[in-house]
Amino acid sequence: MTNFKLLKSSGMIGSATVSSRILGFFRDILVAKLFGTNIFAQAFVVAFRLPNMLRDMVGEGATNAAIVPVLSEYRHVRTEEEYWQAARVILNLMLVVLVVLSAAGVIFAPILVRVIAPGFLRDPEKFRIAVSLTRVVFPYILFLGMTAYAKGVLNSLHYFMAPAFAPVVLNVTMILSLVLLCPIIGIKGLVIGVLVGGLLEVLLQIVPLKKRGFKLDKSFRLVHPVAKRIGRLLLPRMAGTAVYQLSVLIDTVLASLAWIVGSGGVAALYYANRLVHLPLAVFGISLATAALPKMSKEVASKDIGKLKNTVAFSLKVVFTVMVPAAVGLMILAGPIIKTLFQRGEFTAYSTAITSNALFFYSLGLCAYAGIKILVSAFYSMGDTRTPVRTAACSLVINIVLNLILMYPLKLGGLALATSVAATVNFLILYSILTVKIGDVGTGEIVKSFIKTCVAAVVMALATFFMARMFLYNTGMASFVMLMRLAAVIFVSAVIYLVSAYLMGLEGVRKLVKMVFGGVK
Repeated sequence: MTNFKLLKSSGMIGSATVSSRILGFFRDILVAKLFGTNIFAQAFVVAFRLPNMLRDMVGEGATNAAIVPVLSEYRHVRTEEEYWQAARVILNLMLVVLVVLSAAGVIFAPILVRVIAPGFLRDPEKFRIAVSLTRVVFPYILFLGMTAYAKGVLNSLHYFMAPAFAPVVLNVTMILSLVLLCPIIGIKGLVIGVLVGGLLEVLLQIVPLKKRGFKLDKSFRLVHPVAKRIGRLLLPRMAGTAVYQLSVLIDTVLASLAWIVGSGGVAALYYANRLVHLPLAVFGISLATAALPKMSKEVASKDIGKLKNTVAFSLKVVFTVMVPAAVGLMILAGPIIKTLFQRGEFTAYSTAITSNALFFYSLGLCAYAGIKILVSAFYSMGDTRTPVRTAACSLVINIVLNLILMYPLKLGGLALATSVAATVNFLILYSILTVKIGDVGTGEIVKSFIKTCVAAVVMALATFFMARMFLYNTGMASFVMLMRLAAVIFVSAVIYLVSAYLMGLEGVRKLVKMVFGGVK
């Protein structure tokens, strides 16, 4: 896969992600309108977070850390039938694990809610709602795991479309539940939408899997050499995920302490996180997803030179996008939150605390995206231990900074601690990678980053003045505000692209050539 094909694959994944995120924003707008940052919204966020904490461990984490690298390599050295035998055993093992986890989540829901949101114990009604929702939503992890499994198998075959569009199906289903069910049965309607959407995500993967040769194994085998190898790779990844999820858990625990950070903190962090993950998912995660099979193939063929080139190229691309995205989110945090969410139960107070968190989350956007690329590089080499160690270091930093910053900066302090810890994590990962495989072109990456920052500063000045002129009129109707915000974002993007082009940024010039001149 050439770098252009890599961009093409990541572009397709990014397009699907854009569609999903647009629908996701519409979904979140409906959630904010119906529930704001009240007890139902906070209870849902906690209930939904619990299965999502485990999904990265046995779902998407397994896909990226073990399934894609191992199956990508296995496909090139074994027959097609041997490949599918290995894939079927992996499916059987995942089913067993996921069913056990789902049952455990339903049984131990009260304990889980006590751990993840101890602040809810001060409000018995909020605690009761959170436990009830957790018991209903926890089986969603079964659908998450099956979708992630299908994604791993299909990605190892260099097929990305159905897995990329699966979240679109989930968001459509949740939107329908918000419109049709929630007005009748309240927040439980949204939980039903999650479960139905999860089932549809799995069904979407069946046709492309069958077309590529997948068949069920009637013997239900649980033993295979590849499965054992995946298990050995996955155990460190699970430890690393546990470290990361512990960080998320601590943020949620501290955000639930309303007497310190203010009321509504759990829901506000959720909304801010959703926004900062838009550019991260569209560009950072999409590129990392497309790059992982390519990196795995390069490692399998022992072509370290190409691996270095892929890492450097990927980092330059994500920085070219993430720097202006971070600057734009920081400057426009208030107008964005107000325009998207401030209606119904989502009040001016909700806007203030959410935009504060969004501002500080945005500071770490480049680091979040860079980590995705570097972790993919380590996974492609079968090294799942190094990301665990760096994540543990990041966790310690995050905890210390949380406790220091949450008092003066409230929710913003929790978000800032996350950004700083992620930046340290990225720098450590990069240093270790260069020791492991040699310099990947640090000089060129830094040079590209500096040019990106200069272009982003030019954009920032223009964005700041446009925001002051057009977005701070409190008497505007929502539609007018939305149109003005869209215009400011569009003009800002054009200014950045022109500035980056004049600065000679390679990625932007290739993009211009691809759009206007074509690439063969």
